[in-house]
Amino acid sequence: EVYFKNLSKQKQKEVMEKNGNNHKLRVCVATCNRADYSKLAPIMFGIKAEPQFFELDVVVLGSHLIDDYGNTYRMIEQDDFDIHTRLHTIVRGEDEAAMVESVGLALVKLPDVLNRLKPDIMIVHGDRFDALALATSAALMNIRILHIEGGEVSGTIDDSIRHAITKLAHYHVCCTRSAEQHLIAMCEDHDRILLAGCPSYDKLLSAKNKDYMSIIRMWLGEDVKTRDYIVALQHPVTTDIKHSIKMFELTLDALISFNKRTLVLFPNVDAGDKEMVRVMRKKGIEHHPNFRAVKHVPFDQFIQLVAHAGCMIGNSSCGVREVGAFGTPVINLGTRQTGRETGENVLHVRDADTQDKILHALQLQFGKQYPCSKIYGDGNAVPRILKFLKSIDLKEPLQKKFCFPPVKDNISQDIDHILETQSALAVDLGGTNLRVAIVSMKGEIVKKYTQLNPKTYEDRLALILKMCVEAASEAVNVNCRILGVGISTGGRVNPREGIVLHSTKLIQEWSSVDLRTPISDALHLPVWVDNDGNCAALAERKFGHGKGVENFVTLITGTGIGGGIVHQHELIHGSSFCAAELGHIVVSLDGPECLCGSQGCIEAYASGIALQREAKKLHDDDLLLVEGMSMKEEEIVSAAHLIQAAKLGNTKAESILRTAGTALGLGVVNILHTVNPSLVILSGVLANHYVNAVKDVINRQALSSVKTVDVVVSNLADPALLGAASLVLDYTTRRIY
Repeated sequence: EVYFKNLSKQKQKEVMEKNGNNHKLRVCVATCNRADYSKLAPIMFGIKAEPQFFELDVVVLGSHLIDDYGNTYRMIEQDDFDIHTRLHTIVRGEDEAAMVESVGLALVKLPDVLNRLKPDIMIVHGDRFDALALATSAALMNIRILHIEGGEVSGTIDDSIRHAITKLAHYHVCCTRSAEQHLIAMCEDHDRILLAGCPSYDKLLSAKNKDYMSIIRMWLGEDVKTRDYIVALQHPVTTDIKHSIKMFELTLDALISFNKRTLVLFPNVDAGDKEMVRVMRKKGIEHHPNFRAVKHVPFDQFIQLVAHAGCMIGNSSCGVREVGAFGTPVINLGTRQTGRETGENVLHVRDADTQDKILHALQLQFGKQYPCSKIYGDGNAVPRILKFLKSIDLKEPLQKKFCFPPVKDNISQDIDHILETQSALAVDLGGTNLRVAIVSMKGEIVKKYTQLNPKTYEDRLALILKMCVEAASEAVNVNCRILGVGISTGGRVNPREGIVLHSTKLIQEWSSVDLRTPISDALHLPVWVDNDGNCAALAERKFGHGKGVENFVTLITGTGIGGGIVHQHELIHGSSFCAAELGHIVVSLDGPECLCGSQGCIEAYASGIALQREAKKLHDDDLLLVEGMSMKEEEIVSAAHLIQAAKLGNTKAESILRTAGTALGLGVVNILHTVNPSLVILSGVLANHYVNAVKDVINRQALSSVKTVDVVVSNLADPALLGAASLVLDYTTRRIY
């Protein structure tokens, strides 16, 4: 350790000698708003504390200088920093044009300031439109740029601005390992990237022991207790202003209904912010006894407020980043932070389009306490950043270099490449067959491969890999671009990890199996895995009767009985991935034994295996065959023979099918009384035989409020493969959370 410390000191000494023994690094820190100042202030304090190495110039612009947003430049003065220049750069307006004009105004004013300051390096933070103006000005004036928090991923226009600043910046300070990898993937020089953590964490991780009750009482009232109030901070989404205003209105309605003391902060300066303020005033938030609406809270005090809140709600990056340091529950609304790395304290309400969804999220999150998360920092970012600044050699060429990956020569894009069909590799692991298909975005099965499912784990995995490799190669010939692999399999599956936890008895040697890793490694593609019943529900949601339906249930009637539940457009997996095991709903206490070991399950009455069992009993008693039926001596008795016999008038076969249909119908009634879907979809080879029986049982047994449910037969030819494909197509082309 001593050796490396001495080595570091020697390197810094050499850099100082190269830069001139008496030359201090002149650093310009430009801050645009309250949020970026919370990240820049710790760095500014560090620079100020080492005057032998640095000269600090502070430029203030943007919303800092606007009264409507609290004149937050004052907190910079209170921190005892000399503000060299104040630039009024915000053009008042309520649409996207105002942001563009603000950038233009900043570009007009900044050159004069930078000419006077002549900084060696400018520190720019984040992804705001003001920061883009700063980076553009500095780059065009040949001033080195250090960008804080590059490489991160979020929603809206912020992503584009952040990555644009990355391309202009010469040096990068990132907060997470993923962000570092993103910067490298964007062809930035690894030697100029510092993984330091978030500077605000240096203050956060030492903040919780301070006197917080006086701060809470000052902002929320004397009668408020810790963990018994909410902090709300929501900004407009500039790429969908109308929807974000509606979402804010729903959020306020939910907070009013939730009836807890709430601190509401005014939104950022963005297109749509004035409309959000009007919504607050229209609902009387500023005068409501449960609400405190404020333009700004000093960061030191804001830390204490979120650290001891019962919940934080909104779409601010603070919620998914800083608040994790305290384990405070967070409800992240909408798409503004899509793609951010988050701790387990964050609950995403992706489509916050109803008050009930937001209210339900509040009921789930309020008052919980989660483990503290250090995804974004360990409290030592500033020392690392200062050390990084000292290592900068001003005599190195200013022109930045990009580290492009090697590419093959003479590769050009042709019309066939442009017209490739986005597709998925779908894998269906059944009890008998193993199938792989190329499935297009529209649900067309372009090509399908079928083999018998091997009995051993090793043979099965080898065959899956072989078939997938063949299909991926063939995809080029049929002009399909494979986006990923989706796998539908029987048994209980952990879809987050891609692991089959427990298999059905129909598939041997198939428990605790990691499917994702070997297939992803072999094909270099993302892999998703889920239970076959869930996949059938996903197929209906994307391609079938469930398209656009908020709440529905799919029941598969085949060799076994399975299904999937879609609630509020999302698939339900359950706490241990055991939700929607619909075949094991018990409808009789003394019914036939099921393969699961229980008695009286729907599957023991209505599955293909159950019907085959009853058909064999009739055949053994010479009661199966009737006039018009014949069987070869070596032919195996199946459920199909039972159905044929019933159609030809075999009363015993009719009775068995009637009992099976009644058992399935009773199971559906239980489902209706539990999750209250608006649609039940029967899928599988037996669906047409059961649909009328299920409707009859619903009319006889269900509560009147659920009798109006629609019961339909699936029109999908291959729901297992289509569901496996939808695992891929939904997530690679839509969104990632």
